[in-house]
Amino acid sequence: MILTEDLTAIDRQLAPYWAGLDGARIFMTGGTGFIGRWMLEALAFSDCDAEVVILSRDPDAFAARAPHLASRFEFVAGDVMDFAAPPGRFTHVIHAATDASAALNANDPRRMFDTIVTGTRNALDLAIERQAGRVLFLSSGAVYGAQPWDVGHVAEDWHGGPDPRDPKSSYGEGKRAAELLCAIYGQQFGLDVVTSRIFALLGPLLSLDIHFAAGNFIRDAMAGRAIRIESAGTAVRSYLYAADLTAWLWLMLLRAPRGATWNMGSEEAVSIADLARRTAAVLGGPGVEVLGQADAGWNPGRYVPSTAAIRSRLGVAPTITLDAAIRRTAIFNGWIE
Repeated sequence: MILTEDLTAIDRQLAPYWAGLDGARIFMTGGTGFIGRWMLEALAFSDCDAEVVILSRDPDAFAARAPHLASRFEFVAGDVMDFAAPPGRFTHVIHAATDASAALNANDPRRMFDTIVTGTRNALDLAIERQAGRVLFLSSGAVYGAQPWDVGHVAEDWHGGPDPRDPKSSYGEGKRAAELLCAIYGQQFGLDVVTSRIFALLGPLLSLDIHFAAGNFIRDAMAGRAIRIESAGTAVRSYLYAADLTAWLWLMLLRAPRGATWNMGSEEAVSIADLARRTAAVLGGPGVEVLGQADAGWNPGRYVPSTAAIRSRLGVAPTITLDAAIRRTAIFNGWIE
């Protein structure tokens, strides 16, 4: 099974470090989302005895989807905007909750911004109140805004940013404000916060029916349909396999120096049109249709990180190629080679 193979590989990579969480009690937001669930799957697969309390708007629905995780970890009902955590100290806080919804960003940007900023402040306040030793904040490559075409791989020291006059920037600006809160809490209250700036992803557990192009392409190819690109397909992205991201995130929590802020993603740039063609080539199907309409997304340009910092500091590297990621995601969703 693909997921078991991936979890075995993650556990092999993290085996020397899991002991750093023995006896830990972690409070986690966003644990039922794509990234959060991957992190929980990896921890549950390991021999680490860490306790995790996960904030969820609907614990029962998640328990129905993943009963093995519901029985392993503790879930509490609540919203990151306003919640009451269970009593007791937490050794770590992982703040991963963000409604990564293109529709919300387009139709209710105020809610998007408020959820990111207020939710982050609430998570940081909890960390102070419960004397957490470390906070891992999941930010986004969107903090860089539109990456210039002549910047091949954007690094952490690049100081561009989203257009503050454009409501479509609410997600990126929200993450920027949240990172600023993390820096404030680090300086003013002595909180140990590390931040991951996550770029585009691909892998099992990714929904194929929301706004992520890679998932949509795989869905269409599996169904035997032509892959349709509404835009001209010139936007450039890169895709890190979810299992690689998961290992990097746990390693960052366990090993990164205080205050570290690192990109997490693939450096293999590919245009959306080429991604569609590669998906069709890997999975078969009638081909690709490019409609050439105006790109309505927040970033019609490049979105490709430099990961030199995390690779040099933690010794990590992607282990799954893009073609393999496409194939493994499709197999997980029932595609037969």
